[in-house]
Amino acid sequence: MSTIRVLVVEDDPVAADAHAEYVRRLEGFELVGVARSGAELAVFLHLAGEGTGQAEAAVDLMLLDMNLPDAHGLDIIRRVRGLGLPLDIIAITAVRDLHVVRSAISSGIVQYLIKPFTYSAFREKLEAYREFRQNLVDQASATTQAEVDQAFASLRPVTAATLPKGLSAETLRAVSRLLKELREPTSAIEVSESLSMSRVTARRYLEYLADQQSVLRTPRYGTRGRPEFEYSWARTSTEG
Repeated sequence: MSTIRVLVVEDDPVAADAHAEYVRRLEGFELVGVARSGAELAVFLHLAGEGTGQAEAAVDLMLLDMNLPDAHGLDIIRRVRGLGLPLDIIAITAVRDLHVVRSAISSGIVQYLIKPFTYSAFREKLEAYREFRQNLVDQASATTQAEVDQAFASLRPVTAATLPKGLSAETLRAVSRLLKELREPTSAIEVSESLSMSRVTARRYLEYLADQQSVLRTPRYGTRGRPEFEYSWARTSTEG
């Protein structure tokens, strides 16, 4: 999957620097700029190709503060949508007003992250967005209902509260990501070696994914002693 190019739109210098650094720390994301006002944003989008059909090559994701000194986030979202710019938006804001939240959602944002938040919460939102793109945006021109459902489900990733006792959402994502990258079935011991965890732990996550039908579980023939299973990601027809 190609690198996701991110534009931070935030007027507070401390928050802007923090969000920019958070993006730099995330694998698969690239910071392309920081705009501290609506005017700076307009200039950036113009330089990136606004109105010339080149914006797609510059920004994939905008992290948008809803309260800028010269513009409201909702107005910015409407303008971006009106121009047909092919980028996604995550609202990052202290605004908790339900009307604003509903309006932002109806305008097409993909996530809403309320300040203050930790790096862990930031990372979870962006990793969920990356999975959303991988499941749907980077698919072929046609898709299926199951693929659409899976894409939107990725925007609401599982949390520790929804997992069986002893499983963590972060480790589950790591195991899932490894299986998606592999082209051949793998075993619990191979997963444990790749992710530096015990074989028992790896098997628990693999069995959980298999029970959720996210992973295919098949016997591995030719092994001596206790029967061993191998696991592969349940790829859709468009994933190949």
